[in-house]
Order: sequence, then C-alpha cells, then structure tokens
Amino acid sequence: MNTDMLGLIGLIGLGGLVPMKWPVDPARSGAGIRKLGLLGLGGLIGLWVPPVGAMGAAGALGLWNHQTGWLRIWGALGWLWPIGLAMLANWALG
Repeated sequence: MNTDMLGLIGLIGLGGLVPMKWPVDPARSGAGIRKLGLLGLGGLIGLWVPPVGAMGAAGALGLWNHQTGWLRIWGALGWLWPIGLAMLANWALG
C-alpha cells in the first residue's frame, strides 16, 4: 500500500475540532490524554510530509472519554497515530 494513502489516517484527527461544538464534561477522567489532541496539528504538516499527517490522528484524542458513545469511539481512533510514527521512521530512513 502506498504510504501517502496511509497519511489519510490523519483525517481522523479532525475529531479534535468536535469538542468546540460538543465539549467533553470536565468532570470525566482523561483530561491529560485529551490534551494530546494538540498533536492533531501535525495533520497540517502532512500536506508536505505524509507520515506526519498520519500522526495527526492524535487530534481525535481530544474526544477521549466523551460522554457521547459515538464520539468516544472516534476519540479511541486517535490511538492510531503511532502508525504515522512508524511511517515517519520509514520515510526518513528509506
């Protein structure tokens, strides 16, 4: 599979924008993990370096432990960002 296509995993990171409309209840656990959602900004760099775009999936971590079920699932997809880390190592060394 083309590694450029795997960079599309970063689109999951757009979930990091959802809490602007439907915020996570501050009383719910996982506030530290939700701050990792800032890594979703790497998705923008993915326009030039595709593996970093895949790391942008971390933006979905801003939805971690959301009170709405389907948003919680979207937040769990943020843990796919290590795929981008492996892709970055392959891109840099190969």
